[in-house]
Amino acid sequence: MAREATRLIIQGHVQGVGYRWWALGRARELGLAGWVRNRADGAVEALAIGAPDAIAAFVRACETGPPHARVESVTASPAPDDGSDAFEQRESA
Repeated sequence: MAREATRLIIQGHVQGVGYRWWALGRARELGLAGWVRNRADGAVEALAIGAPDAIAAFVRACETGPPHARVESVTASPAPDDGSDAFEQRESA
């Protein structure tokens, strides 16, 4: 399987609403590796690594997020594969 990597920046009311926990579950359901973390600027950042169709599904899901989130924008850009073999939560940056 060819692996691609995409970095996402999710902005809006996305901290304190379970977004990271939700993203972790969704990424694992899609078979993605990578990570998710809060950022000091109030955004959530994620690195999704895996099959292109799974990444596309993850990006689409992130545009809505969990029930209490209010996503204003999702910026997705190509990124280097950091070699992650599972999807995890990371400490805030």
